[in-house]
Amino acid sequence: MFLKQNIKTLKPSATLAINELSNELIKQGRKVYKLGFGQSPFPVPDVVVNELIVHAREKDYLPVKGLYSLRVAVANYHTRRTHMKARAEDVIIGPGSKELLYIAQLCFDGDLLVPAPSWVSYAPQAQITGKQSLWIDTSGSQKKMLDATSLEAYCEKHPKRKFMLILNYPSNPTGASYSSDELKALADVARKYELLVISDEIYGELMHNGTHVSIANYYPEGTIVSSGLSKWSGAGGWRLGTFTFPENLRWLIDAMGVVASETFTATSAPIQYAAVKAFEFGPEIETYVAESRKVLKAIASYTYEALTGIGLKMPAPEGGFYLFPDFTEYRDQLKQKGIETSTQLCRKLLEETGVALLPGADFGQTDEELSARLSYVDFDGKSALDFVKMHGSISPQKVNDVAPRVVEACNAIKTWLK
Repeated sequence: MFLKQNIKTLKPSATLAINELSNELIKQGRKVYKLGFGQSPFPVPDVVVNELIVHAREKDYLPVKGLYSLRVAVANYHTRRTHMKARAEDVIIGPGSKELLYIAQLCFDGDLLVPAPSWVSYAPQAQITGKQSLWIDTSGSQKKMLDATSLEAYCEKHPKRKFMLILNYPSNPTGASYSSDELKALADVARKYELLVISDEIYGELMHNGTHVSIANYYPEGTIVSSGLSKWSGAGGWRLGTFTFPENLRWLIDAMGVVASETFTATSAPIQYAAVKAFEFGPEIETYVAESRKVLKAIASYTYEALTGIGLKMPAPEGGFYLFPDFTEYRDQLKQKGIETSTQLCRKLLEETGVALLPGADFGQTDEELSARLSYVDFDGKSALDFVKMHGSISPQKVNDVAPRVVEACNAIKTWLK
């Protein structure tokens, strides 16, 4: 009765909902392949866990913008890894990059530009804050990624509007990423129209060939880089995210600090102390991330080949742990099963095979497009890392040794479609 209008149409986060549904079906005795929820399968690095143990008794409220030594570590990390000229004063720490993104939208006087497909929570956050989220179609791109021509065409149509553009790469949900030339072209358009860019690089360290490049190199004055512990450090449940700003956007970091002081107050103290070790990116972390990339690249290649081999179309995986298969090749057969939308496709697939995917409609695609996000993370991350330590790499023939459930899921999809 007293619910705000912009909240009434919201649904729970699709990624969290599929995780809870999968767990519930498992409790009921069903065999479920958890390819819907994008959680890192790897354990938190030992050096970071040990640091958490050392600081477990830290109980004081920390500064709103974050522990200073952590802000120094994050700034130095970006200076080394993404070549930003960052200082501690340019960093804010939050309980997950998701929370920081929400507060940034709350503070920004403008609307949200989002390439479609994109992560499920960008647009709902805009709706909560009372802003418009405007999708830019990327169907003309083989990689389903935003290109400079499409961005400029959109900005030309709205010359007087202020926009926050979100770029996420490697992409959730496609696994594709941008080349340096593509980022330069996007940066030129962003500068021309004075866009505020939030560069969501939470999967940057998981670029499979280790060559992630940030748009902050080409548009430093207008780019905020988002990162955190959840993906490359395996610590999603620890809830720690970071935003790193150019110096000329201090007004925004200060405004976010004010909002943070009245909402989450401060991020967990023990987690912040432990995160210093992660962002210092010492030899142990370097090795951990490099071995994680080898695992993900091998499983991604296997899954991509298995599914494209039966006619599914999707961008080739370059980083992170997602694929975005399009089932259009099977539209006629699926229609005979009563399936005409991506939502129906994923529901029926889960019911009949136990394979959990997320429909493309949750990522900004039309429901009639028979696309889905597949997260190839249903495997034991520790065992996979141990395998790489022992053998140095994972050949396609050995993927079943480290990710048998992913292999089974691919086979289940192929059998179901046939």
